[in-house]
Amino acid sequence: MSIHRTAVVEEGATIGADVVVGPFAYIAAGATIGDGCQIGPHVTIYGFTTLGAASKVHAGAVLGDLPQDFGFEDGESFVRIGEGCVIREGVTVHRGSKPGTETVIGNRCMLMAFSHFAHNVQLEDDVIVANGALIAGYVLVGARAFISGNVAVHQFVRIGRLVMLGGGAMISKDVPPFCTVRPAMENGVGGLNVIGMRRAGIGAEDRSAVKAAFKLLYCTGLNVSQAQEQLAEMFIDGPGREMHDFVSESKRGICGCSIV
Repeated sequence: MSIHRTAVVEEGATIGADVVVGPFAYIAAGATIGDGCQIGPHVTIYGFTTLGAASKVHAGAVLGDLPQDFGFEDGESFVRIGEGCVIREGVTVHRGSKPGTETVIGNRCMLMAFSHFAHNVQLEDDVIVANGALIAGYVLVGARAFISGNVAVHQFVRIGRLVMLGGGAMISKDVPPFCTVRPAMENGVGGLNVIGMRRAGIGAEDRSAVKAAFKLLYCTGLNVSQAQEQLAEMFIDGPGREMHDFVSESKRGICGCSIV
């Protein structure tokens, strides 16, 4: 363990083996830092925050501060960050808004500079969020999604697995799995993340199923309810069924199609 002489680590913080804490960092009582973490200069980690092993937090990040929610009335809520994450300069991750709730960042996520994660956000594993993206409260982000720079995501939105959001996109409706949203587009799906699916090991047959589901959902003129019925008949499992289930569970409605 290496803690810089100017850092403040309060009694009651739990610090794992081989942790490095940089100058002027602050780790509050009740925080838990996993083995092998690197905490950069001027990082602030409040209590009720757990940082998984082998994660790196760069200068000026703030983890576990109070939620920016007028409904917050104090009490124990949490931030839980997985293993192997990279959290860059100035990132903010806030605690859950209600007692006993949590904000969760999965394993191996990369949160780039000055991105923000509000109360009760949940990121699954291997999510990448680029600089300046703003993720509002209760947003759910599926595994291996890519959120580009300066994207803004409205509260309670769901972002499906392997979604790619283009830079500056404005999202207030759910984005189905495997889809892309064009840069600077508002709620407009522009196609499929085919490269991402290949990199994730999704085979040709399953990619074809996703393409068929996408076409049915967005390119046939059917309304969402009609498309859901046909998707249910076409797919009993696999990625095609995943798209059906995601759409069926949507409460905000899904993004429309921006293909011209």
